[in-house]
Amino acid sequence: MRKASSNWLGKTIMAVVMGVLIISFGVWGIADIFKGFGQSTLATVGHTEISINEFRQLYTDKLQQIGRQFGRPLTSDQARAFGVDRQLLQQTIAEAALDEDARRLGLGQSAAETMRMIVNDPNFRGVSGNFDPQRFQAVIRQFGFTEQRYVADQRRVTLRRQIAGTITAGLEPPKAMMEALSRFQNEQRSIEYVKLDAAHAGTIEPPSPETLAAYFEDHKAQFRAPEYRKIAFVAITPDEIGKWAEVSDEDAKKVFEQRRDRLGTPEKREVSQLVFPNVEEATAARNRIASGLSFGELAKERGLGTSDVELGIVTKSAIIDPAVANAAFSLSSGEVSQPVQGRFGVALVKIGKVEAGTEPSYENMAAALKKEIATERARAKVAELRDKMEDERGGGANVVEAAQKLGLSAVTIDAVDRSGRLPNGQLASNIPAGLDVVSQAFNSDIGVDNDPISFKGGYVWYDVLGITPSRERKLDEVKDQVETRWRDDQITSRLKAKATELIQKLEQGGKLADEAASQGLKVESSTGLRRDASLPDLPAGAITAAFRAAKDGVGQTAGAAANEWIVFRVTDITVPPVDLASEDIKKLKDTLQRALTDEQVAQYVTKLEADIGTTINHTAFAQVTGANN
Repeated sequence: MRKASSNWLGKTIMAVVMGVLIISFGVWGIADIFKGFGQSTLATVGHTEISINEFRQLYTDKLQQIGRQFGRPLTSDQARAFGVDRQLLQQTIAEAALDEDARRLGLGQSAAETMRMIVNDPNFRGVSGNFDPQRFQAVIRQFGFTEQRYVADQRRVTLRRQIAGTITAGLEPPKAMMEALSRFQNEQRSIEYVKLDAAHAGTIEPPSPETLAAYFEDHKAQFRAPEYRKIAFVAITPDEIGKWAEVSDEDAKKVFEQRRDRLGTPEKREVSQLVFPNVEEATAARNRIASGLSFGELAKERGLGTSDVELGIVTKSAIIDPAVANAAFSLSSGEVSQPVQGRFGVALVKIGKVEAGTEPSYENMAAALKKEIATERARAKVAELRDKMEDERGGGANVVEAAQKLGLSAVTIDAVDRSGRLPNGQLASNIPAGLDVVSQAFNSDIGVDNDPISFKGGYVWYDVLGITPSRERKLDEVKDQVETRWRDDQITSRLKAKATELIQKLEQGGKLADEAASQGLKVESSTGLRRDASLPDLPAGAITAAFRAAKDGVGQTAGAAANEWIVFRVTDITVPPVDLASEDIKKLKDTLQRALTDEQVAQYVTKLEADIGTTINHTAFAQVTGANN
C-alpha cells in the first residue's frame, strides 16, 4: 500500500478504495466493531483484567525459559501435558488477586526504594562487584523485560511479599510433624533379590505373518507417523551478528587496558591495625612490640577486641585510608609498620597471610574480549536489521527471501515433528538451544505472516513452508520395529509369569537362595536403602516396591535394564531415632516451614479470589495455549 500510493495514480486509486470503505460503514453500520468488546480479556480478578496478549507473552516467556533449562524447545502439547498452562494461569490469577489486595489495603512502595532493591540485587553486579547497568539491561532483556516493565514488576512483587510475610509471620511446623516426617524419610530397608533377564524367558520363535499382522493392528497407534512441518527461520541476535563482526587487536587492547585491574585477581593481605591519638604513643607502642610484646597483647591492653583490630583478608582498594593501604601493601608477612599518619589518627599496621594476585595477559583474554566487543556492537545492529526485516516482510517477501536480501543466513528444515525430531528420530541440530520455533510453527500455518519470537536479546522470524499430515503407517514400513516390539512384549510376559511363580514358592515358605540355586540365578543384596536412594543396578521402582512390603515380604518389579525383571524379599527394617537438634532436622524444619508458608498463602489467595470475584475466558485460554488446535 505504501509503494502503491507513492505516485498520483496510486493515490487516486487508494482514495477511491478508502471512499468505498467509508460508504460501506455508512450502509452496513459500525455496530459490529463493538461486538468484540471484552473478548480480548482472558481473565478478570476483581477490577483487574488479564488480557489475552499479556497472558500470551507470559506463556511464551515461560515456554522459552523451560526450553533453556532443558536445552531443547518445549512444545505446546508437552507444556499442556506437564500442566504448565494451568499452573501459569493459576499463578497469574493469584498475582493479580494479591495486586488487587495491595491496592485495597493502600500499600505502596517508592520509586527510590524499588531502585535501591534492584541496584543491590547480586544478579546485576559486574566484575567489580558493583551494580552494572549493561549487565542489568542484558539480563532483563534475556527474560523479555523492558526496564520500565521490570521496575513495575519488581514493585508489585515487593508488595505481594509484604502481604505474604504478614499472613505467615510466626508460622512454625509442629514438633510431631517433624518427628513423623523424619522417621518416614530416614527409615531404612535391606533386601535380597534376583534378576531375571531375556535368557530366562527361553527361546522366542519368530512370529508368523498372521501373528505379526494381528499385533500391528492392535498397536497401530504406536507406529503412526507424526505430523511433520517444513519450516524456515532466521535469527537476528547479538550473538549471531557478532559472529560476522571482526574486531581488531587495537580495539581489543584498548578495552583490555581499561579493564586490566578488573580482569586480573588483585593481591590480598591479612591486615590488622591499632590507631593512636599521636605519634608519640604510636612510637612507644612500636618500641614495646620490638621488645617482644605481641600485637594481640597490645590490643588487649587497650581494651580492643578482635573485630576492632582485624580488617580481614582484603585488597588494597578495600582499605579506606590510602596511607594505611600503602603501608599495608609495602610490608612483608609478619611485619609491623612504623607509625603511619592516617585520616583517623596514627596507626600501626601488622601483616599476616599474603595471597598473591594474578596478572592478566592480553593473549589469554583476547578471544573473549573480541567476542564481547563484537556482541556489544551487534546489539546496535539488531535494531537496524529488525526494521529492515520488517520492511521486507511487509513488502511480501518470505523469511528466506528477506534473509537473502539482507545478507543473512536462513535455516530451512524440510521435516520436523512437534518434539523437534527429524524423520530419522534425531533431534534437529540446527535449532539453537532454547529457541521455541517448532511449537510456534505448529501453532501457525502455511502462508501466515507470524510475529517474530524474542530470543537472546534479538528476534527470530519463521515461516511454515509445508505440512505433511500425520498418517497410519503400513506394516511393511515398520515391520522391523513391530517385530522388535512384539518380541520385547513376549519376553516381558514370560519373565512376569516366571517371577509370579517364584513369589508363590517364597510365600509358601521357600527360601530365595534355594529357589535361585535351582534356577541358576544369582542372589544379590542391598542394605540401608532409603526411600530416595538412587542405585545404578536397582531401579527406583524396586525401592518403592520394597517400602510397600512388610518385613520378610516379597514382591516383583521391572528391572533397570530392558527385558529385565526383579524378584525381592525385605530382610530388615530400621527406623533411626529422631534427634531434634541435628542439622538434618533443621533442614527439614526449613523445608516444612516453606511448605506451610506456601499453603497458608495459597489458602489466603483462594479466599481472596472468591471474595473479589474471578472469571476466566476458557475459550481465550485454549486459544493462547493451543488446546483448540
